[in-house]
Amino acid sequence: MLIYVIRRIGLAALMLFGLVCITFTIANVAPSDPAALAAGPDASRSQIEQARRDYGLDKPLPEQFLRYVSDLAQGRFGRSVATGRDVGTDLARYFPATLELCVLAMLTGVLVGLPLGMLSALHKDGPIDHVTRIFAVSGIALPPFWFGLLLQLLIATWLGWLPTSGRLSVVTEPPDPITGLLLLDALLRGQGGIFVEGLTYMILPALVLSFPCLASILRVNRSEMVEALRADYVVSARAHGVTPWRIVAVHALKNAMLPTLAIIGLRWGWMMSSTVLVETVFDWPGIGLYAVSSAISGDFKPVMGVTMIVGVNFMIANLLVDLLYGVLDPRLRSA
Repeated sequence: MLIYVIRRIGLAALMLFGLVCITFTIANVAPSDPAALAAGPDASRSQIEQARRDYGLDKPLPEQFLRYVSDLAQGRFGRSVATGRDVGTDLARYFPATLELCVLAMLTGVLVGLPLGMLSALHKDGPIDHVTRIFAVSGIALPPFWFGLLLQLLIATWLGWLPTSGRLSVVTEPPDPITGLLLLDALLRGQGGIFVEGLTYMILPALVLSFPCLASILRVNRSEMVEALRADYVVSARAHGVTPWRIVAVHALKNAMLPTLAIIGLRWGWMMSSTVLVETVFDWPGIGLYAVSSAISGDFKPVMGVTMIVGVNFMIANLLVDLLYGVLDPRLRSA
């Protein structure tokens, strides 16, 4: 098992190095000149060259790369050339909002997708199965930005059940930060009213973000459960009088969870990157909206910082999935 864990960690480290190389390359082949952007539209040639020296852009590329890697190792992402602020500080402020949204969306996808997949497999080719399959296909096919606008129009504007955008009302003072996660901070501060208000603002964007994840989990889990319920060990368990609940929830689900875990890990990474669209639609103050505003202004440091954050989260999720694979499937521990 130890060798398996070391291999997975080594592979994750190799992928991380590849991501660092890609982000550095993109930042240096970008069509706009970061030094000219930092100096301003009316800057003279000498001012642009001074900005180039201030940001270290006059150094050879190998030296810039080593400095880039060293800064990343220390948690520094550079300065925004548009605002002059430290990108790491901005990411620390915006990332908790995105993380909170993604966690709620993932919990929704898992807690709804797994039971629906099991239910669909148990009633294969029945009315329940047909309805859930239509639901799964719709979840994958619907574009998130269109679905978000549709929910805003229907639920927020026409019915008035939920707010359309933002994280809290403009008149509501957020709780003093402890973790940066609004709902958790509200609970820790004992501010139940802010918790409820924050949850109402989070429902629509979390629902939009969770829909493709939920649909993917449902489809994969249904397919694997159908195969597991046909396996010989399930037939043998039934013949020995094992209760149907134990057969489904313990024996069949454990084997069906291996591919399902894989899709959960992949969907976490895709979900983190999908926040760019969802946060823009719902004006959610996270790293997705931060990346969009930076890209519009041609500021590549924040965009690369967001890319690194998303990539690292993707790798961590897949590393955890690989380790859980080793727990659920003993054959992998000796591989």
